[in-house]
Amino acid sequence: MPKKDASHRLKIAVLISGGGTTLRNLIQKIDAGDLGVEIAFVISSSKTAAGLQFAVTAGIRSLVVRRADCLSAEAFREAIFSPCREAGAELVVMGGFLKHLLIPPDYLGRVMNVHPALIPAFCGHGFYGPRVHQAVLDYGAKVSGCTVHFVDDQFDRGPIIDQRVVPVLDGDSAETLAARVFEQECDALPNAIQLYADGRLRIEGRRVRMT
Repeated sequence: MPKKDASHRLKIAVLISGGGTTLRNLIQKIDAGDLGVEIAFVISSSKTAAGLQFAVTAGIRSLVVRRADCLSAEAFREAIFSPCREAGAELVVMGGFLKHLLIPPDYLGRVMNVHPALIPAFCGHGFYGPRVHQAVLDYGAKVSGCTVHFVDDQFDRGPIIDQRVVPVLDGDSAETLAARVFEQECDALPNAIQLYADGRLRIEGRRVRMT
């Protein structure tokens, strides 16, 4: 990816489905001067997503695109990415977006997600929210964490950008483990976005190189 002009603030779109805690974290990082990008658009897959209020409060344009209102996966893809193009979004960030989404050719390598486990463990269809952390506990894993990765047409399969590890403690519940993992997500995702904005990420097959 080419080096970005230092005066250019990358425009991103954020996709959400629920509470919007990842969106809130990104807004806070930007407001604090710790993330040099602009959130141009927020798209929710649910009209009742609490995260939409964060967009309203921050004065960010938002849109609801429900999968049930689209006749096909391709129609859903276009309903999501057409407004991203119109808003000039150079990177699309999935922040707790729970719907399967096909990636159009012009956005390959330009969609990023954070998953609350260490891919390729505890990931794929059906692994989201508390289910992920409960699965980690039920398996008896000693560590968990989060993974930031580029997105392709399959759940949690794209090239990995960053992973952060946290211990699984005796007496952990899904909620306490989730809180520990989310602390790492709050740093790992903005850091990956900034690396992308600075033109420092390069995809080589399954590997993401940092320059």
